[in-house]
Amino acid sequence: MGASGSLPAPLGLLAELTHRCPLGCPYCSNPLALDKRDNELDTATWARVFREAASLGVLQVHLSGGEPAARRDLPELVRAACEAGLYSNLITSAVGLTPQTLGGLADAGLDHVQISIQDSDEASADHIAGYKGASTRKRAISGEVVKLGLPLTINMVVHRANIGRIESMVELALSLGASRVEIAHVQYYGWALKNRATLMPTREQVDEAVRQVEMLRAKHQGRIVIDAVVPDYYARFPKPCVGGWGRRSLNVTPAGRVLPCHAAEVIPGLEFWNVREHSLADIWGASPAFAAFRGTDWMQEPCKSCARRDQDFGGCRCQAFILTGDARAADPVCHLSPQHALVAQLAEEREDTVYSYRSS
Repeated sequence: MGASGSLPAPLGLLAELTHRCPLGCPYCSNPLALDKRDNELDTATWARVFREAASLGVLQVHLSGGEPAARRDLPELVRAACEAGLYSNLITSAVGLTPQTLGGLADAGLDHVQISIQDSDEASADHIAGYKGASTRKRAISGEVVKLGLPLTINMVVHRANIGRIESMVELALSLGASRVEIAHVQYYGWALKNRATLMPTREQVDEAVRQVEMLRAKHQGRIVIDAVVPDYYARFPKPCVGGWGRRSLNVTPAGRVLPCHAAEVIPGLEFWNVREHSLADIWGASPAFAAFRGTDWMQEPCKSCARRDQDFGGCRCQAFILTGDARAADPVCHLSPQHALVAQLAEEREDTVYSYRSS
């Protein structure tokens, strides 16, 4: 943590249980090369990882994918997380979940469910997901979550095709009984990078979306929490990605590689340790990948002398590499970056072609 700081304890663990998924979303942020089913960590190894995470100080585990319901041992994994003392959040498409499976997860100790929706318009939602009937199934499972008394978050993935329907998507979340909405603008990694020009909203759309969010927060105050941030390509300053590299969270892939952030494997030359060979504590404290951009000593100008360097930590290392070829560069979304003009240029590049869908 710079020259004098001490190593913090991680607070969150993103457990990518599988890369298998029934949907083909054109903004999928999983890596282009997916982990195969026969290389996924087994139940016992995940249970050990959960125990080690809790010992490190982790408070919550996000059970994600792909679609975590593709794992037949999902109830056992939820129980293992519960027994380790972790707050468990299931991040799911809801496609592949049944009321019976969901009830079993609740019995195993599941604490929270987060369901993604693609649009408030069902035809558009199914088109974006690349799966006919997905929207109907999502709505049905959302109702089952609420019946079980589990807190429900609706995750709205926003891009040019649906950014004009934020109000109706929030209204849908309210009708489903959600207590929280997360408005997640597309991040341009993985498959989303292939579709950037098709997914990119206009400046006018983003400005209107910001206005809508503020209006909806005021209108529904006390009924639902609405979390949202300005999309990267239209921000003035970068976000402190994952709270700063190697500061607050760990990401374990289906095959057991431990990453400082979800997209870290796009950066060449990083050495990722695996939970099959190392304990989570050793990885957190000594993995070369975690040490690479932890703190501020690695920074170049303008980040090195910037007053915000301990707030945003230079922004996203993966985005810096994707856009500039240098993972140590300032995140180009920052208006102080010498490469910021590139982001402005890319934000103006739009295509009205069909999506390139992800296939599992």
